[in-house]
Amino acid sequence: MFFFLSKFIPLLIYPLGLSILLLSLGLYWLKRHPRRTRIAIASSIAILWLSSTPLLRNALLLNLEQQNIPGELPTADVIVVLGGATRSPIHPRPAVDIMEAGDRIIHAAQLYKQGKAPKVLVSGGRIDLAGATSSEAEDMSQLLQFMGVPDKDILLEPESYNTRENALYSQPILEAAGLEKILLVTSAMHMPRSLLIFRKLGMDVTPAATDFLIAQSERPSTSRARLISLLPEAENILFVSRAIKEYLGLFVYRLKGWA
Repeated sequence: MFFFLSKFIPLLIYPLGLSILLLSLGLYWLKRHPRRTRIAIASSIAILWLSSTPLLRNALLLNLEQQNIPGELPTADVIVVLGGATRSPIHPRPAVDIMEAGDRIIHAAQLYKQGKAPKVLVSGGRIDLAGATSSEAEDMSQLLQFMGVPDKDILLEPESYNTRENALYSQPILEAAGLEKILLVTSAMHMPRSLLIFRKLGMDVTPAATDFLIAQSERPSTSRARLISLLPEAENILFVSRAIKEYLGLFVYRLKGWA
């Protein structure tokens, strides 16, 4: 139940869902409450405009991504890679698809080849809503092997559906294998919440963030660049929504004492 609530309720908080809700209310109030209608429409326009600007996208993402800037990483017992980076190989896809967060898998393979850890644990299940036959963990394992990581050095955690379960279900696997020091690989914006959860469970974790969406050179530094950062672009709504998801997750997890 928590999984479904955590996935669907936030849709009414994300910019697109909130704007649709406000416009629907405006339509409902159209004849009886014209003032409310104007407020609802104006609010939805403001939300859509602001959430589609690089200005808000950068502000929200930078606060998350800059918390764990990578440096020289220590050696560890295991590299733990969190799911959310692949699409299942359902027809007509010829193989596993790598999404935006696929940097997680590439980064983990690089760390393994650099000798940072002798084992890699991949964590992620998948709800079978579209005929999926494999978990995210299995998909990531397949890609890691393609990149040269031996199957014998890959551990699978294929049951988790969210970040908290990533940590909860990975912990007994790591303990059974005697693996204590962890290099945690996930997207930079997702790392603050992930770290809190793993450390709350008492695990020895070092962040190995990747998939940085905002590079230093992309920050507006001139008046012209700042003006351009106010122009709307549709893809920014996605990034703002993802950032809001992280802030909301941090709030809920702390409220429940999970982080």
